[in-house]
Amino acid sequence: MSISEPHTIGLTTISRTVASLAVGVVHTVERAVVGEGRMRTARGNAWEAVCADRARADQRAELNRLVAELTAARAASSRAQWERQPVG
Repeated sequence: MSISEPHTIGLTTISRTVASLAVGVVHTVERAVVGEGRMRTARGNAWEAVCADRARADQRAELNRLVAELTAARAASSRAQWERQPVG
């Protein structure tokens, strides 16, 4: 025979309940304010991350291109200056 112990509500049970209710309220408010079609989803978040990664890669490539152009221009300028110096 099992002896049933009285069910006690602890601090963690209360905090989990409050957190669960808060998430439910936030979800309902978001759905009401934003609308069904504009709610954030895991798929939407992942796509935004992919787009942000692509944008950063494009910016990095553009910066690398500019640095290469500046380096080439500086090297050409230095070479031209060196060639103009009189010998001896």
